[in-house]
Amino acid sequence: MKPIIALDADGVLLDYHHAYRRAWAKAFGELPAIRDSQAYWPIDRWAVRRLEGDELATFRACFDHDYWSTIPAIAGAVDACHALTAAGYELVCVSAIEAGFQEARLQNLRCCGFPIERVIATANAGAGSSPKADALQKLQPAAFVDDFLPYLWGIPKHIHAALILREPNGSPNTGDDLAWAHSTHADLASFATWWLTR
Repeated sequence: MKPIIALDADGVLLDYHHAYRRAWAKAFGELPAIRDSQAYWPIDRWAVRRLEGDELATFRACFDHDYWSTIPAIAGAVDACHALTAAGYELVCVSAIEAGFQEARLQNLRCCGFPIERVIATANAGAGSSPKADALQKLQPAAFVDDFLPYLWGIPKHIHAALILREPNGSPNTGDDLAWAHSTHADLASFATWWLTR
């Protein structure tokens, strides 16, 4: 059996910021301008308002099968994945997404050219440990790569936990909890280069 590397999707493989902007345009008919190119969260990155009531429901309705199956790849991520598979690894996407959109996520990854044939959907909230911990315990990957520090909480210590730091403004990837990360990287391409040459 090939060793496994588990990868988060949004912020590691796929450009959630770009997709959020498109969803806003679909809901309200305008592409929001950029407010802060270094913002971690899309609501801070784009010049958008906080929503409630009917407007919030309209926006949430745009996060449908089409949304989850058409998010563009992050620059360099597809090549990084091909480098990892060429080195003998099987790649599995472990994503905090509703189970009903698991197939849409897999379709998205295939359309982008990722050499990934399996998506594991997990809950998106945990109580004291990562909602991905159970899936990772069963999967037993050599490494797990995510861009959200709380998703490293409580995963088995023998799994290499790699954290993608990306945009710093408002990032949760700071403080004492960085001890959960065995390594930190600017993006997946940087992780792949480091992993394959260490």
